[in-house]
Amino acid sequence: MNKEKEKWIILAVLSLIWGSSFILIKKSLEHFSPYQVGALRVLISGILLSPIAILNWKNFPRKQLKWLLLAAFAGNFIPMFLFPIAETKVSSSIAGIMNSMMPIFTIIVGAFFWGTKTTSKQILGILISFFGVVVLLFSGEDSSDMPLFYVGLLLFAVFLYAVSVTTVGAKLTHIPAKMMSSFVFFYVLFLPSLFSLYFSDFFKVFSFTKENMIGMGFVATLSVLGTGLAMMLQYRLMSISNPLFASTVTLLMPIVAVIWGVIDGESFTVLQAFGALIIFAGLIFLRKKKA
Repeated sequence: MNKEKEKWIILAVLSLIWGSSFILIKKSLEHFSPYQVGALRVLISGILLSPIAILNWKNFPRKQLKWLLLAAFAGNFIPMFLFPIAETKVSSSIAGIMNSMMPIFTIIVGAFFWGTKTTSKQILGILISFFGVVVLLFSGEDSSDMPLFYVGLLLFAVFLYAVSVTTVGAKLTHIPAKMMSSFVFFYVLFLPSLFSLYFSDFFKVFSFTKENMIGMGFVATLSVLGTGLAMMLQYRLMSISNPLFASTVTLLMPIVAVIWGVIDGESFTVLQAFGALIIFAGLIFLRKKKA
């Protein structure tokens, strides 16, 4: 498979996985606190990826440690807490839609910190797709009563994602995707997530009840698919494209998030369908090989 086809396949798979993560966060919050959901998500990923990290410990990128720390905490730790906290007050659909600001932040962060150049067609495609996201955002029933503080938390989390993706694109693409993911979740984030889980009183209150095990099922699914596997795919995508293209996954995620919202009882309107079509139209401008 050539890289052009591969990057679009990965984009579609990531959109499905990450677009589903918001409903999984929502279901996890029915059983655990936001801090416990965030800590468990990172910790489980670290445990699952530990064999790869241990087998490849000699290849740990010590010279790029500062960039690895920045990418890990900005992309795989802090947002894992911010999204569950925000979803205590906003719907999973809105959380997924707000995440689509990432390409805009990627352009800004890339230009200011890494000198990344962006073509006019890429910018036009992003703006068209983002307009579709705005249509999605303001066409739902819960769009008129959004708590600004929690929306701000979502935007800050998305900004941190942009910092992470541009850092990886500029400094860490030479590290294979599996190794990169395992290093991040095991060597960098395992202890911080364990300490976070401890201070959330998880070990004091957790018991092996049916409800708690159902909750663990949601969190485990979120960790395996939405964190571990998804980050491997994201790192691979960045190694065969660029940070801006990789960030456009967040323009497709709202469609998946809204569909899950409808399945969970939220409304779906003709205007939302129109917004989804606009998003796809914008992606046409990113189909050039240079994108």
